[in-house]
Amino acid sequence: MPAWRATTRYGVAPAERIDGGIVDRLLHRHGGDFRCARVHSARLPRSTAVPGARRFDDVEQLSGVGRVLRIEVQQDDGLADLLQALQQVPTVEAALCEHLSFAPLDAQNFGSLAQAQAAREYDAQEAWQARELIRLPQALGYTQGDPAVIVGLVDTGVMAQHLALPEAAVRRGFDTVDLDPASVGGLGLVGDSRQRDEDPGDDVGHGTGCAGILRADGLELPPGAAGQCSLLPVRVLAAAMSGERRVGVGSIANIDAGMKRLVDLGVKVINMSFGTAEGQLPPGGALPHLEVVRYALARGVILVAASGNSGLAERYFPAAHDGVIAVGAVNARGEPSRFSTRGDHVALCAPGEGIWTCGLDGAGAGLQRANGTSFAAPFVSAACALLAARANARAWPLNSHDARTLLAASCQPHRRADTTGCGAGVLDVWAALRALEASMDDEEDAGDGDPVKAP
Repeated sequence: MPAWRATTRYGVAPAERIDGGIVDRLLHRHGGDFRCARVHSARLPRSTAVPGARRFDDVEQLSGVGRVLRIEVQQDDGLADLLQALQQVPTVEAALCEHLSFAPLDAQNFGSLAQAQAAREYDAQEAWQARELIRLPQALGYTQGDPAVIVGLVDTGVMAQHLALPEAAVRRGFDTVDLDPASVGGLGLVGDSRQRDEDPGDDVGHGTGCAGILRADGLELPPGAAGQCSLLPVRVLAAAMSGERRVGVGSIANIDAGMKRLVDLGVKVINMSFGTAEGQLPPGGALPHLEVVRYALARGVILVAASGNSGLAERYFPAAHDGVIAVGAVNARGEPSRFSTRGDHVALCAPGEGIWTCGLDGAGAGLQRANGTSFAAPFVSAACALLAARANARAWPLNSHDARTLLAASCQPHRRADTTGCGAGVLDVWAALRALEASMDDEEDAGDGDPVKAP
């Protein structure tokens, strides 16, 4: 079974059979002819004698990424019956229609806020407020991070030529967008939307805004929250017109393929400022991104996701998956934002209103004042990168569970005691770093007195 990347970039023909048995018969009966490919590429070469051949290792198999297939059927009028039939086959773990994910998470809400504030001039004092709320200056005074710690940004791409983004800070990224214009409903796609490539250029501004929070260095913006840690962007969301606004839209397969490749490239933190509300999923269907989330966690990657902008108590995915650090938004006073999606899965909040960061306007010098949990999540991703850099300096392992525990335990408590569904409190980067140091000191001290036992 060829990988999807091989079929789109290297001319390999998609497969026209899967098992030679019941799965193939069901596909033909309900969908006519079909073609398929694996969504993910394997990490390791299968054989030096066969150029390009690769194999999935144990982690890829156990997480499920090695078994995810993308199937295109000739006829879609029997799709509901096909899915129901496939779900009854014992060898099929899950079957669902491909669906779309968006950024911003609630485009209508985000758009009204962004449009109302687009005309505002840059306010340096306001720009620093968000950073000071989470004690970022103190944190960056303690540790500048480490270029070897890479933050993967899964989004609409990044404007790499932006004057506020140092060339050395943004590693060469890639693009996994491959959308059929007929698959996005009434949205009109803008710019590059077909065939994967190595250009993660941003046609929306959403990813560039997240990148500015992480790694800005110039144009009067406060320094990037991730310090000297590196940024590796992947464009998984194409640009589409929603009314008069541009939004990011991408298929789940496009997104998951980008995340898998980031993990294989060695990123330590992945920022996911996109999502799909649980209410938008078909009843009984599989949860999106599950396999690639399992894979990333098994590789020790720290996963951070925006909780959503609906203002409701509901679950968005990937934020609601176990092991993912779900981030809500607060205003400059540390109060939960009215648009921030709530729930028991939310770990903590970070600034998400009036965030000054990079924008697309102005020939590489544009700034935007952004709102949404999309822009709260990068602050937490940056904090995780600084924690990982500090842990690396002491040869200490740090995974997503450990990072979430440290961040939640060191949060500034919510101002109102009756605040619910917004996590443990508001991000405090400086306190999280001190908590990490104390934790490492305690474990080292405890280990000094333990006798070494032979196996």
